[in-house]
Amino acid sequence: MSAVPASLRPVGGTVRDISASLRPWLAASEAEPLVVRTSGSTGIPKNVLLSAPAIRFSAEASLLRLGGPGQWVLALPVHYVAGLQVLVRSYLAGHPVVALEEYDDLAAATNVLSASRRYLACVPTQLRRWLSDSSSRTSLTRFDAVLVGGAALGRTLQEAATGADVRVVSTYGMTETCGGCVYDGTPLDGVAVVVDAERRIRLAGPMLFDGYAGEPDRTADVLRDGWLVTPDLGLFDLEGRLVVSGRADDVVKSGGVGVPLSAVENRLAAMPEIDEVAVLAAPDAEWGVRVVAVAVASRRIDLGAVRDFVSDVQPRAWAPRELHLVDRLPRLASGKVDRELLVRSLQSAS
Repeated sequence: MSAVPASLRPVGGTVRDISASLRPWLAASEAEPLVVRTSGSTGIPKNVLLSAPAIRFSAEASLLRLGGPGQWVLALPVHYVAGLQVLVRSYLAGHPVVALEEYDDLAAATNVLSASRRYLACVPTQLRRWLSDSSSRTSLTRFDAVLVGGAALGRTLQEAATGADVRVVSTYGMTETCGGCVYDGTPLDGVAVVVDAERRIRLAGPMLFDGYAGEPDRTADVLRDGWLVTPDLGLFDLEGRLVVSGRADDVVKSGGVGVPLSAVENRLAAMPEIDEVAVLAAPDAEWGVRVVAVAVASRRIDLGAVRDFVSDVQPRAWAPRELHLVDRLPRLASGKVDRELLVRSLQSAS
């Protein structure tokens, strides 16, 4: 079995460096897994082992679902799996990737695309910013699909994109599945999805990771009988599409009531006045913990309005007891909200 180049274990370096290492690694008949280090947005970072067959399967299944190979604009960090997969899909398609970082803006990068089919992958924050800029918004309409992942797309943002004639595809997956493996609630061909008795989402298929480097116990905790037991809770809607409803590890006790933070966050993401939101728990002498919303708002809102909006469809006890309006949410390089930093900020302010 051939060794893995240093730039792939863990994946790191420039786009050109990683691309140069990726091609021979993918083409090798046998090669050791590469390593993608997770961002650690909700805990300790992990070194995820991904094999070449798993990565190729994921990329090929993605291209099949999207309608065929095309040319990609790379707008995500390549040392995370979403950006890495843009390079892989480009290699399999035989088209050069267009790295956004080498151009002034999205419009300039889009203008150099030459293939008949065009694709883009991004996180919700990027999509929101591009939609607010007329030139970028026009560029978005030139893509056959805009994949959005890394965080919940949110109904308001999805409706804004659809209203602007942008063909968005909401993706669900993680580093352990070589990136997105469920598109718009439907698994890619060859991917199996079940929701177990505890409402935990389980995934299976050729795209699964080999394990966490040097951590067999941690691997065994999540890889069981060929299934990845995710930390996410879900359900299937009336049309059989997967709906991610929260995380199994984000339920906190506030005043003796269990509050699923991600469910509250998903509800607030649909509030018209809110552009971005994170819902957290802070220590509280009376309640044990209190639910706190940190939001970027397009119009001025107060705590009462936020509590009423949540209470319209969820128990009043779930509604945030504190609201912070900010200009932006801190984010990791992966595009995910830096929750650890937000929690520390709340603690230092109390």
